[in-house]
Amino acid sequence: YNTDAIWGGYWNLTQLWALAYPEYYSDFIKSQLLVYKDAGWLGDGIANSRYVSGVGTNMVSIAFAGAYNAGIRDFNVPLAYEAARKNELEWKDRPAGAGKLDVDRFRQYGYVNHLDSGKGGTERWQFSVSHTLEYAFSGYAVAQWARQLGEQEDYIELLRLSKAWEKVYDSTLHLVRPRLANGSFIERFDPSKPWRGFQEGNAWQYTFFVPHQPEELVKKMGAEKFNQRLDSIFTIAEKAMFGGGANIDAFAGVAGIYNHGNQPNLHVSWLFNYSGRPSLTQKWVRAICNVFYGTEGIHGYGFGQDEDQGQLGAWYVMSSIGLFDVKGLSEPKPEMEIGSPLFNKITIRLSPRYYSGKKFVIEAKNNSAVNQYVQTIRLNGRSQQRLFIPWEKITKGGKMILQMGPRPVDVNIDASVNAVGK
Repeated sequence: YNTDAIWGGYWNLTQLWALAYPEYYSDFIKSQLLVYKDAGWLGDGIANSRYVSGVGTNMVSIAFAGAYNAGIRDFNVPLAYEAARKNELEWKDRPAGAGKLDVDRFRQYGYVNHLDSGKGGTERWQFSVSHTLEYAFSGYAVAQWARQLGEQEDYIELLRLSKAWEKVYDSTLHLVRPRLANGSFIERFDPSKPWRGFQEGNAWQYTFFVPHQPEELVKKMGAEKFNQRLDSIFTIAEKAMFGGGANIDAFAGVAGIYNHGNQPNLHVSWLFNYSGRPSLTQKWVRAICNVFYGTEGIHGYGFGQDEDQGQLGAWYVMSSIGLFDVKGLSEPKPEMEIGSPLFNKITIRLSPRYYSGKKFVIEAKNNSAVNQYVQTIRLNGRSQQRLFIPWEKITKGGKMILQMGPRPVDVNIDASVNAVGK
């Protein structure tokens, strides 16, 4: 409940909590609201009931919206929305421990303008691109929540800000790139260099940080280029165990082209479901589970790198059962992507306090290390091609049967029923 303001947790902890431990998720929300009532802002980092340095982006808003969208609503919703809105849009008298200290520039320019030096902590000026991308994502989540609550003016402004990623996307390189206040991109740009405009990562890693509009990112880059680049990235990254190799350090992989040992990349292996190549998600997610994780002392449970509140472990749980949401429960009607389960049978016991179903069962038939590709899907006895399952169908209970095989199957699917940019 303390530091890092759920940074990256929307790709692991909140999904696992919503699925299996909604009572815990509810308690997390209520705890954050106590902070807000006491201090007037959501906390980016908290220790001993005091604000401390977190990551600087304060993504608690996404956790609030995600709980609401998942059907966990036994908290003070008006107060939670007030806190989330303030977190995304306001800056006057904002304390350092509340994060988003450059949100004024984000709203002024429609992106965070780049600075190579500045006053105060680095979170105030150093991470222009990563902050732009993260604020766009959290803005989108709160925009969708605002729309559900009838807050139309907030919805319009937040939706505008959610498209900020386009302003730092350099179409000549098909990479995100720091941009100055005058609108020009920085010179002497090295996409492998971390920290200059990017927090705990670099341009190779952060270019794929458009989780709320992955369809638009694929369209902007072109599906063929997108798939070729991302597939090549994983081929290279596998040689370094998809992170910083055997180095035991939280930042071991920040200069790599992919880094599973830190938060910004935790959704990337699932993006092929939006680019027409779901078999590559099945291939690479399994590879990460088998290579990055293990039982030996060096890498083990992901603790060799930036485990942060159990996030890398929670990612493994979700990926190993073959369910994941790139959009981090930010849609009003979330959908879970279907992957390649490591287990032959998974039973999820649903909370009667929050959900109408008793359990949701996943069976992976003919499953093995070789038979890692989904051939067919049957949900509650009915065949389907889409590699997405609505959250409400999971929580109503039922059974999904996946027939596995050795042959990659890439069907022409509509990536998501959720309309882009709505």
